[in-house]
Formats: sequence, C-alpha cells, structure tokens
Amino acid sequence: MTDLLAARAQMAFSLGFHMIFAALGIGLPLFMALAEGLWLRTGRPEYLALAKRWSKATGVLFAIGAVSGTALSFELGLLWPRFMAFAGPMIGPAFALEGYAFFLEAIFLGLYLYAWERLRPVVHWLCGVVVALSGMASGILVVSANAWMQHPVGFRLVNGQAVDADPVRALFNPAWAVMAVHSTLSTLIATAFATAAVYAFGYLRGRRGEGQRRALRLAMSVGAIAAVLQPISGHFNAHYVSRHQPTKLAAMEAQFRTERGAPLRIGGWPNVERGEVHYVLEIPKGLSLLAYSDPDAVVRGLEAFPREDWPNVPLTHLSFQVMVGIGLFLIALSAVFWLVMRRRRGDPPVLLSWALVASGPLAFVALEAGWIVTEVGRQPWIIRGVMRTHEAVTPAPGVMVTFVAFVALYSLLTLALVWLLLRLSSQPAIPEAAAQEAQHGSDPS
Repeated sequence: MTDLLAARAQMAFSLGFHMIFAALGIGLPLFMALAEGLWLRTGRPEYLALAKRWSKATGVLFAIGAVSGTALSFELGLLWPRFMAFAGPMIGPAFALEGYAFFLEAIFLGLYLYAWERLRPVVHWLCGVVVALSGMASGILVVSANAWMQHPVGFRLVNGQAVDADPVRALFNPAWAVMAVHSTLSTLIATAFATAAVYAFGYLRGRRGEGQRRALRLAMSVGAIAAVLQPISGHFNAHYVSRHQPTKLAAMEAQFRTERGAPLRIGGWPNVERGEVHYVLEIPKGLSLLAYSDPDAVVRGLEAFPREDWPNVPLTHLSFQVMVGIGLFLIALSAVFWLVMRRRRGDPPVLLSWALVASGPLAFVALEAGWIVTEVGRQPWIIRGVMRTHEAVTPAPGVMVTFVAFVALYSLLTLALVWLLLRLSSQPAIPEAAAQEAQHGSDPS
C-alpha cells in the first residue's frame, strides 16, 4: 500500500466512524430538548424520563465525539500538511468558530446535566435548547470548510500559492448553504430512525409501556419531517452540482456521454472501459429535468472532461443509488407508520416494528453513502480545480503506522460507545412517581 493510499484509507476510516458519533451528537440533543419541552407542556412523567435518559446518552456522545474530532484535527496536519499550509487562511476561521460552538455546547451541557435541581424548569430547558443549537452550529461550521474544498473562493492563485485571502468570503462560499442543510437533515434522519429502531426493538422484546410508545412517536415525528424535507434539499443540491461540479454529477448518474434530454438512471453498474451502464432502469429526460428544470437540457457526460479528472465512477454511482434508495424507503416507512398508528392507538404491528428496527442501520448507511458521494465525487482533487490529492499528502514515511494506530483508536472509541450506551439502555426507566418529584418538583410550571 502506497503512502497516498494509506493516508486516504486512514481519513476514510476515521471520517466514517466520526460521522456516526457526530450525527448522534447533533441529533440527540434535539430529542433531549424536545422531550423536556413536552414534559413542561403536558406534565407527563414519561417525557421527563426520556429527557433524563437521552441527556446521559448525549453526555457520552459528546465525550466520544470530542476525542474523535480531536484525532481528526491531528490527522489533517499529519497526513495533509501541504493542504493545511495552503488552505489554512481560508478554512481556519470556520474551525475557530466551530471551537466556540463546541465550548458553548460543553458549558450548557454541563449546566443541563448537573443543574436539574438548581435551575427553574424553563431555564433548564433553555439550556438544553442551547446545547441542541450549538451542536448543530458546530456541524454546520465544519461543513463550511468541506464546502470550500468543493468550491474554493476567497483568494487569488499566484504561482501555486494563495494570496489576498478573504476568510469571510471563504466561510460563506457558494456550496455552504446547500451542503449545510443537506448534512444537518441527514444527521436528524439518522438519529431519528436509530432512536425509533431502539424503541421498536424494545417493543419486540416485550417493553410496551407508555414511555416506549411516546419515545417511538417522538422519534418518528422528527424522522418523518426530516425525511420529507431531504429530497427538497437534495433537489437544490443537484442544481448546485450540475452547475458547479458537472464531473461529479456525471459520475453520480453514470452519464458517460453528453446528451440532450438525459435520462435518470435507477440502479445499474457502470462499465467505465466501455462507457456503458448495465442492468439499469432509465426514466427518459429525468436527469435533465431534475438537474436543470428543463427536460430537454443538455447534460455534459464524462467524455467532456479529461480522463485524469474523473472520480471513481462505480463507487460514486453506487453510493448515490444507495443513498437515494434508502431515503425513499425511509419516507415510505414514515408514511406507513403514521397511517397505521392513526388507526391503531396502541403498539405498532410486529412487521412494522421489524421494519423500524431495520431502518436504524439503514439510515446510517445512507448517511455514509451520501458523504462518499460528496468526497469521492470530488476526486482527484482535494481542493477542486486547485490542488490534487496526491499533491497534498505528507512526504514523511510511516503513514501505515499511523493508519494502524488510528484504526485501533476508533475501534476502541466505538467499543466504548457501544458499551456505555448498552449500560444506559439496561437501566430501568425512571418510575412515574419519582419522575414527577424529580428535579423540578411535582409541578413542571
């Protein structure tokens, strides 16, 4: 394995694991705040029990995510020093602001976890709201740096060096908005369906209390809203990619030839050597319509670009198909769930519960597939159109050593997270009487 391949594999492995920690760390504080808000509104002790349990899980995820994110920051400097030297003036402010969001989240999470009996109920709930908002802000600011890599602005290129850096313009780069919305929705979808999967599995194991039902309904409410909004976000994302990253669009859709009224492909396996797609279902003019809002628009194929600028077409196309396919499944599952539960006030049917259990890991597969499309589709550029990935890798030897070390680190973090979450899930729910007397007193107002 070459140093370049080892460095790319290490970043892929680290980011793949960190994405799980980050998604749960962004989504779960929202659930925590929603549960306590519903308790304040309704006085139902089940919501308070959920808020307490989810706050503990949020604390665990915050700690694990902090270690994971710190490791990633070291990797950027160790593996890609030329990239950091070039891009630092432009993406540095995004990471600096993310640090402020991180510390804000840490402060208010501490207040939320340890001030249950010391703050007024509404003030305590507002601390949870700040935790949720600062967690989302942290993710959005990190996405700004990645978006800049997709659409680099805010500098002039002179003899291979960035001069006249404008960090504000770089921060608010054209790709940021569409990527931030799409990414944030994906974290909420993953967290919502993972939560629903946990409680659906509990139902199948015989846990059928009112708290179980309310947790499932809350998770599916957030999941359904986010899943429906995601295709709208994806549509705007496709418009952006079609105009600014046509090579990525061509790889996503396995569009080898420039074509007017290009079809939308469902499934299929790209044959790069022959420029064909096998085993595919095509919707006539679908891609032109979705990408350009014109069924007769011309879509540039991969043939319009130098071969050395092509990303990995099979991986990009397959990942895109997986992401879209799972997304449609989650939308359909949400619709079925609410139609069934509207007619059935009790527990969900067994078959529906198993579908919900499956939706948890599938939602994270879709999350990972989406980021594969984003990152692999940008290749061979680390900064699109400016710096190729092989130009940014460290010249120092021994990348395989750090690769093995980071694999071990993230494996240990994953085992620690699973063990801690299993410990939390095995604890009995707060009894209703105790919940009513907990922290805020028997009257939530």
